[in-house]
Amino acid sequence: MTRIDRPVRPRRIRFGLRFSRTVAIGSALVIALTACSGDGSAPQSGAAGKRKAAKAPVWRTNPRSIAALGDSITVGFDACTVLSDCPQVSWATGTDPKVDSLARRLVKRPATHSWNLARTGALMRDLPDQITAAADRKPELVTVLIGANDACRRDVGSMTPAGAFRADFARSMKYLRRKLPHTQVYVAAVPDLLRLWSEGRKNPLGKQVWKLGICGSMLRDPDDLTKAAHDRRAEVRDRVMAYNTALAEVCGTDPLCRFDKSVFDYRFTGRQLSTWDWFHPGTGGQKELAELAFRTVTRPGRSS
Repeated sequence: MTRIDRPVRPRRIRFGLRFSRTVAIGSALVIALTACSGDGSAPQSGAAGKRKAAKAPVWRTNPRSIAALGDSITVGFDACTVLSDCPQVSWATGTDPKVDSLARRLVKRPATHSWNLARTGALMRDLPDQITAAADRKPELVTVLIGANDACRRDVGSMTPAGAFRADFARSMKYLRRKLPHTQVYVAAVPDLLRLWSEGRKNPLGKQVWKLGICGSMLRDPDDLTKAAHDRRAEVRDRVMAYNTALAEVCGTDPLCRFDKSVFDYRFTGRQLSTWDWFHPGTGGQKELAELAFRTVTRPGRSS
């Protein structure tokens, strides 16, 4: 009988199946290892990746224009003549070389590229109107020194609540950023009103002027050293400190904003106070404010 051999199964087919299965397993391992490498997150692409790669804004120490916002301190109230503004000695935009204002130090053409838009008596809630005026000029730097009038009221019960102050400043900063998206902002702390009381009360003339009603919450009855008077002044100081906390925290959320606490910490003496009311900064005080601002604005690095 003739033997019929069984057909031989092609071995290459078996090899091919093994090879394909091996490649598939290997590919799966490569994908799994790739997914698990690094921090475990999927690779970013598109807009999200671009946002992550974008650099944070860098603070420029040489702005070419300045707009000053704020209250009586920034317009030099009582620095030259009694009960009058004196913007030429303003720490921010003044032209008097004795003060050497921030604008004189930083801006090449301060006469045409700096603007004082502050208003005597302004409260924090008035800041948006000043921002509107600044937006028309498109400054590279805006300075803000405001808040003393929110604490300097007839009595402590009339002071602006800390929560309202924070909300007003936050809204103002959002508004400023919409109007001036690339402008840098220097925010000075509200000065220590208790320190100004302790220095100004040393002058008999100053105490007479205070009777006209300047900052009644702090300066009323300046020689009253009873516990009630002490508590009243402490309440005003606490409110100012709460204002400064709000200024620092709101400013801290903006990459192009710098808060300067040194204005509160600076130990002003009678030599820096107005000789008309012994409360507002005189020419010497304006010069010190200009120096403090210059140090903060020209500090290298990012805004924070």
